[in-house]
Amino acid sequence: MIETRKPKLELLSTEFIERIIDEGLTLLERHGVLVENTEAVSLLAGAGAVVDRASGLVRIGRKLVLDSLATTPSVITLYDRTGSRAYTVGGDEVHFDPGSAAVTLLDHATQEERKASTADLVAFYKLVETLEHLHFQSTGLIAYDVPAPVADCFRLYAGLCLSGKPFVTGTFRVEGFRPMKDLLAAVRGGENELRSKPLAIFDACPSPPLKWSHLTSQSLIDAARAGIPSELISMGMTGATSLTTIAGTLVQHVAENLSGLVICQLAGPGAPVIFGGSPSSFDMRKGTTPMGAIETMMIDAAYAQIGKHLKLPTHAYMALSDAKVNDPQAGFETALGAVLAALAGVNVVSGPGMLDFESSQSLEKLVIDDGICAMVYRLLDGIAQRDDPVALGAFEGFTPGMSFLTHPHTRRWYRTEHIPAGLVDRDPYEAWVAAGRTSIVDKAHLDVARRMVAYAAPPLAAEVRKDLDRIMAAYGRASGVDVLPSTEF
Repeated sequence: MIETRKPKLELLSTEFIERIIDEGLTLLERHGVLVENTEAVSLLAGAGAVVDRASGLVRIGRKLVLDSLATTPSVITLYDRTGSRAYTVGGDEVHFDPGSAAVTLLDHATQEERKASTADLVAFYKLVETLEHLHFQSTGLIAYDVPAPVADCFRLYAGLCLSGKPFVTGTFRVEGFRPMKDLLAAVRGGENELRSKPLAIFDACPSPPLKWSHLTSQSLIDAARAGIPSELISMGMTGATSLTTIAGTLVQHVAENLSGLVICQLAGPGAPVIFGGSPSSFDMRKGTTPMGAIETMMIDAAYAQIGKHLKLPTHAYMALSDAKVNDPQAGFETALGAVLAALAGVNVVSGPGMLDFESSQSLEKLVIDDGICAMVYRLLDGIAQRDDPVALGAFEGFTPGMSFLTHPHTRRWYRTEHIPAGLVDRDPYEAWVAAGRTSIVDKAHLDVARRMVAYAAPPLAAEVRKDLDRIMAAYGRASGVDVLPSTEF
């Protein structure tokens, strides 16, 4: 049998990759990065980095970066809530998760964005749990009825109660990391068990250009010491907070990500780190950050190629749209991003469900995007040789007008070669009219309702749920929040 060739996208030559990495290392060594966290600065200084006390800039030598790269795992394994299903994050493995953290939800009935509530967050988690091609959950909606001091922790708490999938999450408060780690450890059965079988990824975003805030630096340190993977989310905007050229933005992206990686390795040698981001082409006419722009997708695919060259797991915000409703723009931007991300071998693709420059989520779009992801996975499977010889055996006894509709070869291979259409319309025109001329968005709305009814909460031991409730309530009281939204999920 001939080996199947997986399709692949590469935008940069090896020589160009090495030039970009070299300039990124020189940028860190010569100009440095601003680090606002005193513990991170102390770790860097102790490892030989040069700290300019007047400016706060830390110049990180090339050797320190290369030494840190040498201790960073090239592959991470995430596990579901039971610890029995493993997901490889590395190589060319591709996993989709909903983009986060949206501040609004697109209401299907009104076709307007509105603030999301805890009820919406619960529906979001339940829906994603039913979508088989979204491998990971995310704390993807900010609920307006949850007090801000406990919002991050509450989102993870609710998700762990409702879903068995691994999580992509993060914290907007330094104080928020500890209770979130405690929630994860309670599910896993202890901190050591969590370290050996990570259940979540924590996003940490440098502020472009070349700055790690107190909060994000602390997240890197805390996650590294807990053995929780940090996903580095560099967010340069071409011509605004990074150079206007794609290649120039890539140099800054490398410098920001590698400086974060160094902090992680100094805090916990061998800590898992994902080379990721959410950069964008900046639209000078509108003052917006189009995630669906082809230039944005080119930046993403290129830095993923650089991350692979550095032997690091990769991440990108793709498979999303800047459209405000589920219209043709939402479809083509999402599909194009999903395909390019997969062909580039991005390991963690955040974006399904998202609209409006990463600010809005849509339950209907999540269902549609799950179908897009299904097609992408079929593409990645490639074209296989199923028989030997490839076709000649099926033509034995050939006669003119021969049909393959009832042929044993068709019965054997059809379902392997061809995936179901899902919500995609493939009816003849007359059948489509007879069925009510329904659009894919309307079908998705009905499918959301169907999935809500069919949702079954994955089993969670009573003592674990009790621990989660206790941790969440204690953090609420410590943050001055005595009353939380209903936890009768």
